[in-house]
Amino acid sequence: MGETRSGRHPSPIVALWRSSHPGPSVVVTAVAITLGIATGLEPWRIAVLGLAILLGQLSVGISNDAIDAPRDRATARTDKPIARGEVSLRMAWVAASGALVLSLVLSCVLSWAMGLAHLVALGSAWAYNAGLKSTPVSVLPFMVSFGLLPSLVTLSADPPAVAAAWAWVAGAALGVAIHLTNVLPDLEDDAQTGVRGLPHRLGRRASAVIAAVALVVGAIAVLLGPDAAISVLGIIAFTGVVVIAIAGLVLALVRPPGRWVFRLVMLASLLLCVQLAATGQALGA
Repeated sequence: MGETRSGRHPSPIVALWRSSHPGPSVVVTAVAITLGIATGLEPWRIAVLGLAILLGQLSVGISNDAIDAPRDRATARTDKPIARGEVSLRMAWVAASGALVLSLVLSCVLSWAMGLAHLVALGSAWAYNAGLKSTPVSVLPFMVSFGLLPSLVTLSADPPAVAAAWAWVAGAALGVAIHLTNVLPDLEDDAQTGVRGLPHRLGRRASAVIAAVALVVGAIAVLLGPDAAISVLGIIAFTGVVVIAIAGLVLALVRPPGRWVFRLVMLASLLLCVQLAATGQALGA
């Protein structure tokens, strides 16, 4: 179980990386770095910020797969290294805990406020993994963690500052859209193992529709929130978010939503992040 074609287990480091949900981890890190550059952080602060965010995301991903290992075995998930025995649960928990501690230490290097905010964001994500994912309020950790993301950047500055209210709205809206669509491909497997979060209760179509609306709300908040003049790049990104959201909404009404909805949401999410970056210094106003 968990062996490669050559009969050998893959490297534990490789298995841990695959267990960390590397795609979303790298995307969130890239977003934080981009926002850091846009807001004018010093290079060393951008580097520390990026490493802190990446380690935090790795801790969330690995802990998620460690907690879900029994469920993943029950549903024969072949894409889960921990469930397949490619890395032990003990090693996974050591890696997740170590990444969490290092992430918070690096955050405190930037500012105590950044360390506290990152603790809340990661605590929210770990709480989702630990059980909130199976409740009607499963969306709340995503709203909290993504809502705090712009502030993790502005609190890394000197002096640290909390992000503007409209940036919180945009981040929370992004979290709603990602959560409601990320689980759509796994609804049946989740049902077999007793996971019934908000998307499971809403159903595929309602989840996709609400996700599209959330993206538009987030884009409008970024468009109208800053006091600074609207940039051409911001308008282009806003238009892209709205067009993709409407396309996803229409498609969701005529065909069963699946993984393609999540891919559309991720594309719109990247454009929303571009829109956020285009606000520059206004992010911390």
